Amino acid sequence: MMRICLVCLGNICRSPMAEVVLRSALERHGLTDVATVDSAGTGGWHVGEPMDERAAAALSAAGYDGSRHRARRFEERWFAERDLILAMDRENLRALRRVAPPGSDVRLLRSFDPDAPEGAEVPDPYYGGEEGFTRVLAMVEAAAEGVAEHVARVVGRPLGRR
Repeated sequence: MMRICLVCLGNICRSPMAEVVLRSALERHGLTDVATVDSAGTGGWHVGEPMDERAAAALSAAGYDGSRHRARRFEERWFAERDLILAMDRENLRALRRVAPPGSDVRLLRSFDPDAPEGAEVPDPYYGGEEGFTRVLAMVEAAAEGVAEHVARVVGRPLGRR
Protein backbone atom coordinates (compact mmCIF):
# COMPACT_ATOMS: atom_id res chain seq x y z
CA MET A 1 0.00 0.00 0.00
CA MET A 2 1.45 3.37 -1.03
CA ARG A 3 0.77 6.07 1.56
CA ILE A 4 0.67 9.73 0.48
CA CYS A 5 0.39 12.83 2.66
CA LEU A 6 -0.33 16.32 1.30
CA VAL A 7 1.02 19.20 3.38
CA CYS A 8 0.42 22.95 3.55
CA LEU A 9 0.69 25.44 6.38
CA GLY A 10 -2.56 25.15 8.37
CA ASN A 11 -4.34 22.19 6.71
CA ILE A 12 -7.54 24.13 6.07
CA CYS A 13 -7.16 25.21 2.41
CA ARG A 14 -4.68 23.74 -0.04
CA SER A 15 -3.72 20.37 1.40
CA PRO A 16 -7.27 19.28 2.27
CA MET A 17 -8.43 20.36 -1.19
CA ALA A 18 -5.60 18.30 -2.68
CA GLU A 19 -6.45 15.35 -0.42
CA VAL A 20 -10.07 15.29 -1.61
CA VAL A 21 -9.09 15.70 -5.27
CA LEU A 22 -6.31 13.09 -5.15
CA ARG A 23 -8.58 10.60 -3.37
CA SER A 24 -11.13 11.12 -6.16
CA ALA A 25 -8.46 10.64 -8.86
CA LEU A 26 -7.28 7.41 -7.22
CA GLU A 27 -10.88 6.17 -7.11
CA ARG A 28 -11.48 7.12 -10.74
CA HIS A 29 -8.34 5.25 -11.82
CA GLY A 30 -9.06 2.16 -9.72
CA LEU A 31 -6.10 2.66 -7.38
CA THR A 32 -7.73 2.88 -3.93
CA ASP A 33 -6.69 -0.66 -3.09
CA VAL A 34 -3.01 0.25 -3.55
CA ALA A 35 -2.80 3.86 -2.29
CA THR A 36 -4.14 5.94 0.56
CA VAL A 37 -4.05 9.69 0.99
CA ASP A 38 -4.30 12.10 3.89
CA SER A 39 -3.22 15.67 4.66
CA ALA A 40 -1.76 17.82 7.40
CA GLY A 41 -0.27 21.22 8.09
CA THR A 42 3.19 22.18 9.30
CA GLY A 43 1.53 24.56 11.77
CA GLY A 44 -0.96 23.66 14.44
CA TRP A 45 -3.16 26.77 14.60
CA HIS A 46 -6.24 25.12 13.09
CA VAL A 47 -6.03 21.57 14.49
CA GLY A 48 -9.52 20.09 14.75
CA GLU A 49 -11.16 22.77 12.61
CA PRO A 50 -13.04 22.04 9.37
CA MET A 51 -11.80 23.13 5.98
CA ASP A 52 -11.99 26.84 5.15
CA GLU A 53 -15.51 27.60 3.88
CA ARG A 54 -14.17 28.99 0.61
CA ALA A 55 -12.13 25.84 0.00
CA ALA A 56 -15.15 23.66 0.73
CA ALA A 57 -17.30 25.80 -1.58
CA ALA A 58 -14.81 25.53 -4.45
CA LEU A 59 -14.70 21.76 -4.01
CA SER A 60 -18.47 21.48 -3.78
CA ALA A 61 -19.00 23.55 -6.93
CA ALA A 62 -16.79 21.05 -8.76
CA GLY A 63 -18.61 18.02 -7.38
CA TYR A 64 -16.27 17.09 -4.51
CA ASP A 65 -17.13 16.70 -0.82
CA GLY A 66 -14.70 18.06 1.76
CA SER A 67 -17.17 18.21 4.63
CA ARG A 68 -15.54 15.50 6.76
CA HIS A 69 -12.11 17.14 6.88
CA ARG A 70 -10.61 18.20 10.22
CA ALA A 71 -7.24 19.91 10.30
CA ARG A 72 -4.20 18.07 11.67
CA ARG A 73 -0.57 18.96 12.24
CA PHE A 74 2.13 16.90 10.54
CA GLU A 75 4.08 14.79 13.01
CA GLU A 76 7.69 13.77 12.42
CA ARG A 77 6.89 10.11 13.11
CA TRP A 78 4.71 10.15 9.98
CA PHE A 79 7.80 10.06 7.76
CA ALA A 80 8.11 6.37 8.65
CA GLU A 81 4.41 5.86 7.93
CA ARG A 82 4.21 7.66 4.56
CA ASP A 83 5.85 6.79 1.25
CA LEU A 84 5.37 10.14 -0.46
CA ILE A 85 4.95 13.54 1.16
CA LEU A 86 3.80 16.36 -1.11
CA ALA A 87 4.21 19.97 -0.03
CA MET A 88 2.13 22.76 -1.51
CA ASP A 89 4.97 25.32 -1.58
CA ARG A 90 8.70 25.73 -1.05
CA GLU A 91 8.28 27.07 2.50
CA ASN A 92 6.53 23.90 3.62
CA LEU A 93 8.89 21.76 1.53
CA ARG A 94 11.87 23.28 3.41
CA ALA A 95 10.14 22.80 6.78
CA LEU A 96 9.48 19.14 6.01
CA ARG A 97 12.96 18.45 4.63
CA ARG A 98 14.59 20.00 7.72
CA VAL A 99 13.13 17.23 9.88
CA ALA A 100 12.85 14.40 7.34
CA PRO A 101 14.98 11.32 7.89
CA PRO A 102 17.35 10.36 5.05
CA GLY A 103 15.55 8.61 2.22
CA SER A 104 12.21 10.34 2.77
CA ASP A 105 10.41 11.17 -0.47
CA VAL A 106 9.34 14.80 0.00
CA ARG A 107 8.42 16.82 -3.10
CA LEU A 108 6.29 19.67 -4.35
CA LEU A 109 2.81 18.58 -5.42
CA ARG A 110 3.00 20.48 -8.69
CA SER A 111 6.12 18.53 -9.68
CA PHE A 112 3.58 15.92 -10.83
CA ASP A 113 1.86 18.34 -13.23
CA PRO A 114 3.65 18.00 -16.58
CA ASP A 115 2.41 21.43 -17.66
CA ALA A 116 3.64 23.27 -14.55
CA PRO A 117 6.99 25.02 -14.66
CA GLU A 118 9.81 23.51 -12.60
CA GLY A 119 9.49 24.46 -8.95
CA ALA A 120 5.86 25.55 -9.32
CA GLU A 121 3.93 25.97 -6.10
CA VAL A 122 0.28 25.88 -5.09
CA PRO A 123 -0.17 29.45 -3.77
CA ASP A 124 -1.94 30.05 -0.48
CA PRO A 125 -5.41 31.48 -1.25
CA TYR A 126 -6.27 32.18 2.40
CA TYR A 127 -5.89 35.98 2.34
CA GLY A 128 -7.51 36.45 -1.06
CA GLY A 129 -10.93 36.03 -2.58
CA GLU A 130 -12.88 33.03 -3.77
CA GLU A 131 -11.20 33.10 -7.20
CA GLY A 132 -7.93 32.04 -5.54
CA PHE A 133 -9.57 28.83 -4.33
CA THR A 134 -10.83 28.10 -7.84
CA ARG A 135 -7.29 28.54 -9.20
CA VAL A 136 -5.90 26.28 -6.48
CA LEU A 137 -8.49 23.63 -7.35
CA ALA A 138 -7.40 23.64 -11.01
CA MET A 139 -3.76 23.29 -9.96
CA VAL A 140 -4.39 20.37 -7.61
CA GLU A 141 -6.61 18.62 -10.18
CA ALA A 142 -3.82 18.77 -12.77
CA ALA A 143 -1.22 17.52 -10.28
CA ALA A 144 -3.52 14.78 -8.94
CA GLU A 145 -3.63 13.16 -12.38
CA GLY A 146 0.16 13.05 -12.39
CA VAL A 147 0.26 11.60 -8.88
CA ALA A 148 -2.23 8.90 -9.93
CA GLU A 149 -0.01 8.05 -12.92
CA HIS A 150 3.00 7.87 -10.57
CA VAL A 151 1.14 5.53 -8.20
CA ALA A 152 0.16 3.28 -11.11
CA ARG A 153 3.80 3.09 -12.26
CA VAL A 154 5.13 2.41 -8.75
CA VAL A 155 2.69 -0.43 -8.09
CA GLY A 156 3.02 -1.79 -11.62
CA ARG A 157 -0.58 -1.37 -12.62
CA PRO A 158 -2.00 0.21 -15.75
CA LEU A 159 -3.86 3.43 -15.15
CA GLY A 160 -7.62 2.84 -15.04
CA ARG A 161 -10.33 4.85 -16.75
CA ARG A 162 -10.25 8.63 -16.81
